Amino acid sequence: MTLCHADARRIAAILRQAAAAEIMPRWRRLAAGDVRSKTGPLDPVTDADEGAERLIAAALAAAYPGCAIVGEEEASADPSILRRLKGADLAFVIDPVDGTANFAAGLPLFGCMAAAVVHGEVVLSVIHDPLGDDSAIALRGEGAWTLAADGRETALGVAAPVPLAEMSGCASWRYLDNPLRTRIHHRLDRVAASMQYRCAAHEYRLVAGGHCHYLLYGRLHPWDHAPGWLLHREAGGYSARFDASAYDPTDSGGGLICAPDEASWHALHTALIA
Repeated sequence: MTLCHADARRIAAILRQAAAAEIMPRWRRLAAGDVRSKTGPLDPVTDADEGAERLIAAALAAAYPGCAIVGEEEASADPSILRRLKGADLAFVIDPVDGTANFAAGLPLFGCMAAAVVHGEVVLSVIHDPLGDDSAIALRGEGAWTLAADGRETALGVAAPVPLAEMSGCASWRYLDNPLRTRIHHRLDRVAASMQYRCAAHEYRLVAGGHCHYLLYGRLHPWDHAPGWLLHREAGGYSARFDASAYDPTDSGGGLICAPDEASWHALHTALIA
């Protein structure tokens, strides 16, 4: 199935509607019972996550009859749902509130993400910022751009390559196993700066907009990374997993490095991982 610019705007509108109906009315208004733990204290879920996922899933199913849906909250409860991505003519991956811990804490760093996957390939992605009320969009082979609330579009582009010692970016080593976790942690002084927003949505928007140089992730749930991976790629960036293989939305292992170009990727890989 081929998706086009009109589909990108349609999906962005669905995410914007979900943010307005289910997410923003709960922003800084969550009661104690509205926040729960999934796998542990660092993995919260809220009524906003569940409500937004239901709305987005229903809207996508209505707009694209027969499509497969893989939502973070549904898949967290039943991991077998991830099998829907393999071989589907059209599947949608949904992260209703990326950065739930920030959202629950009242911190303004969270987003709403979706990606379209056709026969295992990510072909369209949208990362909506409910607070800024704009969306970062990527369409495979056609570039990446932001869509403002008034309909204006602005092209996105990654930062120009710089030497390793001048690179700034986001590194998430929380889900890595040792000794790799310790190795990366101890080598981050080789780059100019390392940060983490606890929100892949904004980290991918940051790198795709040219405001930092690299991203490093150890765990690759498709709802966290399929939308941002395509956004970064279509903004002109280069990425690969730690073993130099291509990103695969059906495989959550292997780690990922995103960089401005291939030479920068190799510089980061050598400095932080090799």
